[in-house]
This record gives sequence, C-alpha cells and structure tokens, in this order.
Amino acid sequence: MQSICVEGKKISPNKILCVGRNYLAHINELNNEIPEDMVLFFKPNSSITKELIAEHKTNPELATDPEDAIHYETEICFVYAGDKFSAVGIGLDLTKRALQSKLKAKGLPWERAKAFDGAAVFSDFVAIDTVSEQLSISLQIDGQLIQSAQITQMIYSPQQILKEIQKFVTLEDGDIIMTGTPAGVGQVQRGSVFKAELNCAERLLVSAQWQAQ
Repeated sequence: MQSICVEGKKISPNKILCVGRNYLAHINELNNEIPEDMVLFFKPNSSITKELIAEHKTNPELATDPEDAIHYETEICFVYAGDKFSAVGIGLDLTKRALQSKLKAKGLPWERAKAFDGAAVFSDFVAIDTVSEQLSISLQIDGQLIQSAQITQMIYSPQQILKEIQKFVTLEDGDIIMTGTPAGVGQVQRGSVFKAELNCAERLLVSAQWQAQ
C-alpha cells in the first residue's frame, strides 16, 4: 500500500475521491460544459506517489505515444478522519489529457487517463480543526506563477463535496478528497521544477517542490 504523511505519521489511504470541474475558469479553459451535478471520480491507492512524471507509458515496449504525455492539475486536498476533514495538503492530479479527451468523446470512463500508477502526487499534510474559507493555493513552474486560487472560488465547497460523496460511498479514515483545480493546467515538461504552496490568509501551511522526471 502507498502512503502519505500526516503530521509526520505515515498513513495508507484506502482510496482517493476527486472532484472535476469545480472552478469556473478551469471549465472555460478546457471548453467544458458547466455540469448540472457534481463530477466525481476515483483514484486507487496505487496512484499515490511523491514523484512527478512527464510521461506514463501504457506499454513500455512501444515507442512514445502522444497519449502518454502527462498534464498537471494543482488541488487543495483533504484527509478524512473522524467524520470530517482532519488534515489539508497539496495534490497534483496527473492526467493523460489527450487520452482523456478521446475517452470523453466516446462517452467512456476516464480511469485510463486519471487512475494510472503515479497519477496522484501529494505534499505532506497538516492537521486542521475546521476548513477555513481563507485557504488558497498556488503553483509556480520554473519560478513563474501558473496557478492560483482561493477556496471561495470553488463551485462546490469542501462541506458540500463531503456531503455529496457520503451519499453513495463509505469514507474510511485516511481517505483523501481532491477538490478540483483552478485555471492554468498544462503539460508537464521533463526537468521543470514545480513549487506549490497552500496558505491560510497570510500564513503558509504547506509547501512542496518536485522536479519532473
């Protein structure tokens, strides 16, 4: 089982629940429709990693395929425990965008583009008592600000997300909820340095840095 670090302690989430299309600007940048209902999908424990990859080959024996290229999506993420969100951190929802677009066009599920091994990159997590409305997230790539957003810009708040998820699946302590990405997504370039920060008002809660492999 893959693990994450919460307040210095390793835990192994059973599953990851992800929200799609939760920021209006991101919906617009991908020319998607605003959904009538919350978009939710799963990632398995095997997708958890601390390494950022620029490519994931479906078949290592074949030459590079454009569908193997990885795109990043930076997200505020929560750990569930004790019937609430107990910790917060940063996640990169890695996506095979070309493959995802192909699957969507055919009306097929996204798992091949979203749930592969190494598709969920996480920072360390810090404990919280409540979810603050002053949370914000940012991503710099090679020193340039690429993504930034306030939690209040979400279409669905963390509490709305939690309530909706619990309508159809049992959450277990340690499960992770990824709350969606703001505008500014793009392709991971090998060698690029990603630096993400999670703040509460002016206070830095979590920072993480990865170099794409």
